Amino acid sequence: MRAVPETAVQKTDWRMVLLAVMALAGTGMLVLLLNLQTTTDRERDAALERQAHTYEVIIRAGQVSTASAEAEAMLGRYITSGDAAVGRQFSDRWSRASDRLRQLETQLRDQPQQAVRAARLRDAFQTRSNELAQTVGYMVHDRGRDALGSYYQLSATAARTGIERLLNQIVTTERQRLLARKDRSAILLARSHLATNILGLFGLLVVTGAILLGWLTVQAAAGRDEAETDADAERVRADELQQAVEAATAQLRQEMREREQTEAQLRQAQKMEAVGQLTGGIAHDFNNMLAVVLGGLELAKRHLHTGGNDANKHIENAMEGANRAAALTRRLLAFSREEVLLPAAIEPRTVIAGMSELFDRTLGDAIEVTTSDADLGWRIFVDKHQLENALLNLAVNARDAMNGRGALRFHTDGCRLEDHAVGECAAGDYASIAVTDTGGGMTPEVLERVFEPFFTTKPVGKGTGLGLSQIFGFVRQSGGEIAIDTTPGEGTTVTLYLPRHEGEITPEAPQDEATGTEDAEVTLDIMVVEDDPRVLSATMSALSALGHRPVACEDPLAAEACLDRMDHVDLILTDVLMPGRTGPEMIAALSSRVDGIAVLYVTGFAGEADADAFGGHSVLRKPFTMAALAKAVVAAVRRG
Repeated sequence: MRAVPETAVQKTDWRMVLLAVMALAGTGMLVLLLNLQTTTDRERDAALERQAHTYEVIIRAGQVSTASAEAEAMLGRYITSGDAAVGRQFSDRWSRASDRLRQLETQLRDQPQQAVRAARLRDAFQTRSNELAQTVGYMVHDRGRDALGSYYQLSATAARTGIERLLNQIVTTERQRLLARKDRSAILLARSHLATNILGLFGLLVVTGAILLGWLTVQAAAGRDEAETDADAERVRADELQQAVEAATAQLRQEMREREQTEAQLRQAQKMEAVGQLTGGIAHDFNNMLAVVLGGLELAKRHLHTGGNDANKHIENAMEGANRAAALTRRLLAFSREEVLLPAAIEPRTVIAGMSELFDRTLGDAIEVTTSDADLGWRIFVDKHQLENALLNLAVNARDAMNGRGALRFHTDGCRLEDHAVGECAAGDYASIAVTDTGGGMTPEVLERVFEPFFTTKPVGKGTGLGLSQIFGFVRQSGGEIAIDTTPGEGTTVTLYLPRHEGEITPEAPQDEATGTEDAEVTLDIMVVEDDPRVLSATMSALSALGHRPVACEDPLAAEACLDRMDHVDLILTDVLMPGRTGPEMIAALSSRVDGIAVLYVTGFAGEADADAFGGHSVLRKPFTMAALAKAVVAAVRRG
């Protein structure tokens, strides 16, 4: 047998040594990286669990506030109605609030500072329970007047104030911990990403080295039959190394999938926090408004039966509560961008001048309101109602920031902005409305979250956090941007940038006082299309009371048949969103049948419909008063 050349043996030994060194180094590096990945993932999972615990505490605190507010609202109904069944409902709901508090105490048991607050909260809750029990005792002994007086005296006791303050302290502490834990989670996620990338790069290098060594080995063995056994061994080693790399790559992919699942759980937990804030603020506000409405109507009903003189006062109180609830609903729809905008060409300075009396009445004498204008005469194309609502929200926020005393300035101007000069604005001319207050300003932490849905610096149950979110949604929907300039202790300036409109000013609809007697007394034949039986009945009654002749149509698909049954039609009053066919789709389907007939759309939620879908016809927002309905009918007929 022919001897293998010495040089071939030396080359083969060199390759073997190099392969062994690479394998050992690669194995050691792989073990270190996998250990780093495992440690990082374990710490990340622990951080996410602590974050989830913080979300649960915030949600439980909101549930305690909501449940206690519902119980106290139910007590108000019990006192006004005297119904024992309502009294039992109060008892059940107060027990539910106690259960929520017990769950919160369990959540805070492992946190000494929060546990002390929870114990104080339990004492305040027990004191509040004793106060309400005294009021219930009056009702049990048929002392309704004493119960009503006691209920009003208990509206702002030290126990109730203490409950709200302690809940606010608990939520504030958890939010501070949440911010720190979010930062920690972000660092761990970054470390996890880095380890994954390094492992991927290392795997690529190992595969490349294995392929290169395998190729060199094959080349060396191609001309030497005597070295076939060594070449086969090298190929076996290369295959084993490739299998190890493939196994490591599969493990990396599994780690990536687990990380994506963890991130999805974190996003879900953040959504739960937003829902908790929503139920804690919105539900509390709605319960208060519904307590006013139901209590006022029940008191009015009692006075009507007994011949009392205060029925009108209680009805007015109920209407005020209903109007506040309707206003809050509009804010929610505007925030979600589901309330259709009805834009018109207007001048910002004219809008502000027209709101001067409203500002004075809303802000009070301790706030000095001034206005200034650059006299450019620029116009904007926006929904005037939504712009007024945005400006009023800014004014109320400024009043709260100044603690009810200070100076508030509105300044209208115009400028040309470059692309993305403010937020995501496109390049062009923009009219600006700057609202400046002399309040305490905002910290960087508050400024960072100021447009966040449901974020508020007010105590638990005292605000919904929709003010600036609603303004942000309206401005963005109108094609503009919003900027905030603030310094702690030196006040805040909020500037709305809205695209300049070159068209003529849109004339406003005639006011009630401009409506002649002839219009007020005219009798119209009106087809009313509405799928909700209760709304249809109320609208029919209102139109009849106004002297018109309404005809009901409960299904938009039956509108054509309804028209055939009517001898004459002056106006079609239709809802927008209905099953089977929307109001605009129904009008389009009737086509020439409605030529010369006025159309009035009535809507409280327009969904995906926009102003163009209304085809220039009049729109009346729900809920509406009879005066607003009468005015809208006249305006729609005039527009024709």
